Amino acid sequence: MLALVLAGLVMPPAPAPAADDLPDIGSPSDSLLSRAEEARIGRAIYRSLLDTGKVMTDPETSEYIQDVGQKLGAQVADDRFNFRFFVVNDPAINAFALPGGFIGVHSGLLLATNNESELAGVLGHEVSHVTQRHISRAVYANARASILTMAAMLGAILLGAVGGGEAAQGAIMATQGMAAQRQINFTRDNEYEADRVGVGLVAAAGFDPYGMPAFFETLARQSGPLASQAPEFLRTHPVTVNRIAETRERAAGYPRPDVADSYGYGLIRARVRVLTSPTPERALAFFQGELLDPVRAGELGTAYGIALSYLQLGRFDDAQRSFAQLREAHPAIIAFHSGLAQAELGLGAPNTALATFQEAMKLFPRNVPLTVRYGEALMSTGDYKQAHQVLLDLFNNVAPNAEQVRLIALAASGAGDTADAHYYMAEYHLLKGDAAMAIDQLRLALSIPGLDNVQRARFQSRLEQVQGFLPPRQGGRPPQGQSQSRPAGFRPGVS
Repeated sequence: MLALVLAGLVMPPAPAPAADDLPDIGSPSDSLLSRAEEARIGRAIYRSLLDTGKVMTDPETSEYIQDVGQKLGAQVADDRFNFRFFVVNDPAINAFALPGGFIGVHSGLLLATNNESELAGVLGHEVSHVTQRHISRAVYANARASILTMAAMLGAILLGAVGGGEAAQGAIMATQGMAAQRQINFTRDNEYEADRVGVGLVAAAGFDPYGMPAFFETLARQSGPLASQAPEFLRTHPVTVNRIAETRERAAGYPRPDVADSYGYGLIRARVRVLTSPTPERALAFFQGELLDPVRAGELGTAYGIALSYLQLGRFDDAQRSFAQLREAHPAIIAFHSGLAQAELGLGAPNTALATFQEAMKLFPRNVPLTVRYGEALMSTGDYKQAHQVLLDLFNNVAPNAEQVRLIALAASGAGDTADAHYYMAEYHLLKGDAAMAIDQLRLALSIPGLDNVQRARFQSRLEQVQGFLPPRQGGRPPQGQSQSRPAGFRPGVS
């Protein structure tokens, strides 16, 4: 829904390019909104969304949507884009792209898709809004639109999109006077362009290129309980008969593979349904209803949804039985190992649960959701030292998100590794965009008695680097020859 974030940002657009012309990526629009500025704006808005609590930080869900998205992102010829895909806990059928490659999908849209290629079609469309620089081009069409005004408007609208309430509505109204309501929507040319480029990405990534037009057709026919949700996507992505026809024609130009949904698609849809359901009882009733459908009854997603619902309800005997059967039948699916271990923990059998985790860790080393769940299980049994070591090994190899950094900080603190805990919290605050708090945490880390030379050198080096991100009046002290760019990826324990 990249269209939504442009509301009120630009004056009437310049004449649109010809329908078959792709934009000049190196266009003069870079002089007004560079890639670096796009990334900074997108990162700031993404952090604001995280602060609302509406972004789903569930590791299994995060890994799945990032995996599908990266398959599409890998097909982009320009490797300077760094995409981040995430799921927003919101029943509306919606998706949006932010500057700099941050792409969000509402849980309602994920549940509304019929197959993985439809989901890929939506993601491909949003990826194309980013790669075709539609925000930058729109801003360039009106050089009087300031980046600060744009950032404020983006934040206000997206806050409203995820349930920001009256405060968000007030912020939107305060900044909306500069533009007419009709400027909310992208130009038809931008939408068609995102369709054309997106279908190519979907096909190149190995999905069914008809996934995009199929989802558009589903929305166009929407009726019944979901009808009230559909207009939000349709308002920013107007679906016309001509647009569906053109998208289908574009898809016809690519080979149509005989592609089946991955296991992950059905499992994550079931997981999202359980996690976003008003109550676990409602989720369980839904999946038990699917058992009456001859098609749905045999799907792994249905069985997984029932097992997860049992887990959420505290029916650990039922959950253990269900996950044990699922793991035995499908030993290659990591989620079944984790679910079984979590059920065993619930039954008060920590040694059995840890053994289940350890067996899975041998089969799937450094899998992020599995390792995070194992770390949580170790902490629940009081083994913070081992949790710290396990998580540190993972995050030295796979860059963590903010919640995962906070988890390793808790593990380090519980293990008595206080200096490392402060260091990790500094990284947590950096990922949240608060360099001043990061500086405070690094100073606390340096104040801990008994630091070895490697720790002291690492903490001091990081402190000097972070001080370079702030102006002197805010406590910053740019080190000589030090770049003031955003810090590199988190690598705890590496000096």
